[in-house]
Amino acid sequence: MYAAHFGLSQDPFSIAPDPRYLFMSERHREALAHLLYGVAGSGQATGGTGGGFVLLTGDIGAGKTTICRCFLAQIPPNCHVAYIFNPKLSVPELLQSICEEFHIPLSPAAAGTPSVKDYIDALNAFLLQSHAAGQSSVLIIDEAQNLAADVLEQLRLLTNLETNERKLLQIVLIGQPELRDMLARPELEQLAQRVIARFHLDALSPAETGQYIRHRLGVAGHAGALPFDAKALQRIHQLTRGVPRRINLLCGRALLGAWATGINRVNHKVVNKAAAEVFGAEPGQASGPTRRRTAYALAGLALVATLSGFLLWPAYQERLATNPTAASVAQAAPAKTPASSPPAPIAPLAPPIENLQRVWPELPADINSAWRELAPDWKLPARGADPCQTAAAQGVQCYRASKLTLPLLRQLDRPGILTLQAARGPAVHAVLVGQSDQTATLRLQGRLHRVRLVELAQFWHGDFATYWQAPPGYEAGLRDGSTGKAIDWLGTRLSLLDGGPAAAGAGAPLTLDAALRARVRAFQRARGITPDGQPGPMTFMQIDSATQGQAPRLLTEPQ
Repeated sequence: MYAAHFGLSQDPFSIAPDPRYLFMSERHREALAHLLYGVAGSGQATGGTGGGFVLLTGDIGAGKTTICRCFLAQIPPNCHVAYIFNPKLSVPELLQSICEEFHIPLSPAAAGTPSVKDYIDALNAFLLQSHAAGQSSVLIIDEAQNLAADVLEQLRLLTNLETNERKLLQIVLIGQPELRDMLARPELEQLAQRVIARFHLDALSPAETGQYIRHRLGVAGHAGALPFDAKALQRIHQLTRGVPRRINLLCGRALLGAWATGINRVNHKVVNKAAAEVFGAEPGQASGPTRRRTAYALAGLALVATLSGFLLWPAYQERLATNPTAASVAQAAPAKTPASSPPAPIAPLAPPIENLQRVWPELPADINSAWRELAPDWKLPARGADPCQTAAAQGVQCYRASKLTLPLLRQLDRPGILTLQAARGPAVHAVLVGQSDQTATLRLQGRLHRVRLVELAQFWHGDFATYWQAPPGYEAGLRDGSTGKAIDWLGTRLSLLDGGPAAAGAGAPLTLDAALRARVRAFQRARGITPDGQPGPMTFMQIDSATQGQAPRLLTEPQ
């Protein structure tokens, strides 16, 4: 239809859940962090108590399914997962579905129609066996607002399956806002008290709406100026209220309308006409016979567009085959994020995927070259024989870590230096500035190179370095009883995540005591850090990332 008109290789605003179009806003990242924070305690290796419910709610089309898919991708391999997407079930049907998802066979003694007890006995035996093998189990229920009261009560009873040390089953409930209202009922108070983490996924902000549209167009192959003007973007956010699914419906119809009228850029008038067809008449717009005539006209245009799309598509494919550069995406400029405001960089135009071996000869063996490449992200001068000494003069430290993982880097969400080592030859250093589920973006002499994570992982063994600006008053090796601005910063940020106290009392400074260390350990377990309760640089950086701090962020790439 309108793809060739706007230089697109496919429809960028399909409502199908294509993982290539995944867009993680700050709200989505925070929601994912809450899910991981709640579930991390269920792992035996973390030493957590586990059990209880984790709750994620959001309006229709807000991106709950997107979060669920990211969540499933980050669950460790030693964790069994049962996913229930149709919860309109009776108690026996639910238990049967759970056993089937966990691949639990029933005891041969359960002849005939299995009872509730048969299912629970089989589930308990499976959970105990998994626990003995150092494995954990998570049950995820989507559209949980459709659960009946007796089914919810049965789920609560499942959290009673435990050993002397820990609960055996973690349950994640994902649903629409009415799920929160359900759990507020007096008869479900016992279940509500077992919710250990909850998050409500809000819609996108006006700025995020623009980033979302730009991101999807970039994935679909668009290069150049955005085909929506500023007033159109404002109107899109106003009409859709920042809900991703509504944005897709409106933007797709607006591009179709622009194509049908022969214009190259969508303005607010085109958006209003598209909204009338998709959502119904807005205040001040036509209604009655006029609206019906408009609807008939748009329907006719849609039919013409569909037929024209089928006729034009072979010619468009032929043009792409004879001119490969028309299908490639322009290379994005290096991101420079001011340290004065929380950045959320989006890579609207991603470079094509390259073979790491082609980039390798250009990677520096001297890590100082990589430090200088990384310096502009922190607004540091990219000069001097010792970049770390130059950074220290600006109040910024160089931090080095080893034995990290690619998921931990994505969770840390800040640019840094990867040390790569081939079987032969010296180690080289690559500046990581972006990461997705499948690819990583490296910056070399101001140019971006996108490589596959699978290939990168062959040469990266966990060594990572980055700049770090410690909170005021921070000292290495904070001891029990420590107070000061760094401890106050720690308590305030943790309170945003776990709902705990930000200070000991009115006007009283916070102290690094046993209670605060326990909160630090819980956060560390959730973020994959060694849970020693000692707030060091990695813990401070992870807290900064989880609370939308001021450090530079990784580019968000297409999938």
